[in-house]
Amino acid sequence: MPGVGRLRGAVDGGRLKGGAPRVVWQTLGADPRTVSARSAAQCLDQHAWACHLVWNPVQGEIVQLIPILRAGRLLGWPEDLRQIAPSWASAGAAPVPTQPVTSEPAAGNPAAPGAVPSGTAADEMAGANSEGRICVQICVVAFAWDPFTSRPMTGLQQILDWLDSWGIPRQWPAGPPAPFPHGLTTRGNRRLWAQGGHFGASQVPDLSAAGPGAVDIEQLAGRAGQPGRADQPDHAGAGAAPVPAASRLGTQRQPAAAGMRDLDGYFSRDEADAAGALSRVG
Repeated sequence: MPGVGRLRGAVDGGRLKGGAPRVVWQTLGADPRTVSARSAAQCLDQHAWACHLVWNPVQGEIVQLIPILRAGRLLGWPEDLRQIAPSWASAGAAPVPTQPVTSEPAAGNPAAPGAVPSGTAADEMAGANSEGRICVQICVVAFAWDPFTSRPMTGLQQILDWLDSWGIPRQWPAGPPAPFPHGLTTRGNRRLWAQGGHFGASQVPDLSAAGPGAVDIEQLAGRAGQPGRADQPDHAGAGAAPVPAASRLGTQRQPAAAGMRDLDGYFSRDEADAAGALSRVG
């Protein structure tokens, strides 16, 4: 993703299986006023639970861990940093419900040595991580019980433009995610999941998750006049065509092949070649 921080993840979820492109929004149970996106990304990477982006909407910091053409690893694992590392617990934070781990077969790359206890359910990676020709996992430094859409979201439009460029439709087939902690009692719908688009972690089929809570999906769809767009005053009203991130940065949009060559310095040659071969939709 252009113009964001990078922390190369030690391990990803392997190849994607194909299907409708989608994005899954998760919260990390961390205070965005005190926890940076980079430190949260480092915590996830140390446990071999990489997502694609970690975003702090208050600070406007975005960190990418793995290429968009590879599967993430966080779906089905504890979604809350306070479960992963107790030292992340915040004073006055809501209690964290027990997070079951999926029992689906393992897939993709094995976890980094020593990152996860062996011989446990935590070794298994949920199949949902690799479903879709693109399945972006965005982890937000925020609490599920305090919807992050209730405050200005610096950097949201940059993320949406990036998702647009990969053909992920700005639709929420399953509707708004359930408020915290009711997401733990919901079960995703396979028919809706197959449509692609945007989902909360609590809406992913066959998994159990509490987040992202009662977020406003209209704002996460980039509707005009919402707090999430306050940092992008150059955008027109509702219905305006998405503006590529490169245009806002004052650079001319590159042809797709040239843009993919920019990945060579960050990702391996085979991943960059795969990116260049992929035809973007929309």
